[in-house]
Amino acid sequence: MVTGNEADIPGYDYSAQTITRSPLNVEDLDLLKQTVLFTEEDEQYLRLAGDVLEDQVEDVLDVWYNFVASHPHLVYYFSDSEGDPDTDYLERVRERFKQWILDTCRRPYDQEWLDYQQEIALRHTRAKKNETDGAQETPDQVGLRYMITFIYPITSTIKPFLANKGHSSEEVEKMFQAWFKSVVLQVALWSYPYAKEGDF
Repeated sequence: MVTGNEADIPGYDYSAQTITRSPLNVEDLDLLKQTVLFTEEDEQYLRLAGDVLEDQVEDVLDVWYNFVASHPHLVYYFSDSEGDPDTDYLERVRERFKQWILDTCRRPYDQEWLDYQQEIALRHTRAKKNETDGAQETPDQVGLRYMITFIYPITSTIKPFLANKGHSSEEVEKMFQAWFKSVVLQVALWSYPYAKEGDF
């Protein structure tokens, strides 16, 4: 089980028939997992991380949202043509972001998961950004350079939360490394729509 309230999350349509199938298959995914050294042990420690993080997701999102809010070049992607943050848009995205934490830890990395990574990717590009949340005035694409560099903040800031439940330093480190590998893997997948045909 991931959570019990996915149906209440605005714009969250994991496994929906409307999701575009990923141009990659599970064999492609396996090669990417090998490249980032993602193993069955990492899957095990991600599940543990999900248990550790489940009641901390609001606090995690507070850290991430405060980080974005403190950098105008990042909050820009959630702002209208006057430069004012679209609070409704930010709140809807936040709900999906919370679920993403749990999905990262608990969903099987299968074709269905791979397809949803493509959906997330498209929602950062001109293909679908703003469409899900009706955010008409915000920029229509997130710069790929910020997608990539955001790997570090959402990785480095997770470790203190992983250490909050009394696990050994070795267990915390293994959860952290599994999280790090998964984030790199997902951002690699999210870069697909930015690549020219045949370049990915």
